[in-house]
Amino acid sequence: MPFFADQNREQLRRMYWEAWRRFRAGAPLEPLEAQIAAVIAEHTEYAPMLESPQALAQEFTPEGGRENPFLHLGLHLAIREQVATDRPAGIAGIHAALCRRLGDAHAAEHAMIEPLAEALWEAQRFGRVPDEQQYLERLRAL
Repeated sequence: MPFFADQNREQLRRMYWEAWRRFRAGAPLEPLEAQIAAVIAEHTEYAPMLESPQALAQEFTPEGGRENPFLHLGLHLAIREQVATDRPAGIAGIHAALCRRLGDAHAAEHAMIEPLAEALWEAQRFGRVPDEQQYLERLRAL
């Protein structure tokens, strides 16, 4: 997601923390803050962690056995952006079909997270842009 590209980990995490803080306080939200708060509201298990500024410095490694909530929430945001823009082409239809089959948009996003994470990991590992066709194939196989 291009609007996050120029921020470091602490800045990104602070954006999540601040959006959630403003949402809980009933303060007006910028459009991106509203999107972030909406995703957090669907993940109440992360709310206590996001209510503590100490969460900004926590490490979430595979070895530690803890899912990275910031990564998980960010993948939801990425999928929502992809679906809204239908980029890669065809993803909106795949999402709609998953919504019908799984019952709602949130469940569809959860199904789509692993293929997205795999596509991003492979792109990073091999130093290339994500392979959109392979990503779409993985999504169609869900």
